[in-house]
Amino acid sequence: MTETETTVIPDPNHPLMPLARAYTDYFTPTVTGVENLPASGPALVIGNHSSIYWAPEVWITFMAMLDRRPDEPSYGVAHDILLRAPILGDSLRQFGVIPASREAAAKGLKDGGAVMVYPGGDWEACRPWTDRGKIDFADRKGFIRLALELGVPVIPAVANGGHDSIFVLSRGERTARLLQLDKLVRAKVFPYTLGLPFGIAPILPQIPLPASVTVSFLPALDWSTQPGDPEDGDLVDGYYDRTVETMQTELDRLRAETPNPVAAGLKKHVAGLPGPLKGLADLL
Repeated sequence: MTETETTVIPDPNHPLMPLARAYTDYFTPTVTGVENLPASGPALVIGNHSSIYWAPEVWITFMAMLDRRPDEPSYGVAHDILLRAPILGDSLRQFGVIPASREAAAKGLKDGGAVMVYPGGDWEACRPWTDRGKIDFADRKGFIRLALELGVPVIPAVANGGHDSIFVLSRGERTARLLQLDKLVRAKVFPYTLGLPFGIAPILPQIPLPASVTVSFLPALDWSTQPGDPEDGDLVDGYYDRTVETMQTELDRLRAETPNPVAAGLKKHVAGLPGPLKGLADLL
């Protein structure tokens, strides 16, 4: 989004809408606490990132934001590679997707929008499967400084289940360094995964398992509703720690509630089958 662009309110009849809903339905989503998101005015929504490129929590969270704020601007962020793609880039922009940059996020907030960001970025989205229950923002604190500077509430949207759908073996940091991906595409990862149809493979899109994804919107973080100096390093560090702790506590609760998201997702899909076939859900 540039200074000359107008505020975007996604069209409910946008061609991407039915595709997005069909995609999220595969992950049998549950969304709670969306009433904590302001129905109007600016808000910074922060989430934990999963599943590499599949990232079902992104679409589930964004769709919930659109449903909550049908007549208000809501924005998601995406890598420049996607926004520069022919046809797809224009469609995403019309849908309310903006570049993953501080400038674009600030512009969206100043326009009165709810802006969804994932501080952990590709580092968190590509964390090993064994760390699927961990919030990992990689010590990135720009969202705190931005919220304090603009005086906007910060709403955590904690997601569980997405990272159960893909077996990430390694972030592939060494490969990323060798390929100089940081300079080429601003990426510090080159993930290796295990799955179908490629077996053990680097970065190729394995078929995700139908894990059930839950997104929990929490109340605005208390520090974000109070004045604070974004240049105060100690203050920012303290707010960062409190934010991660709050979101980790909620993720721990969600995982205790649904310890096996893949089994839960399969059960939901089977329960939706016609006739006596849905009875198979009791076996799962």
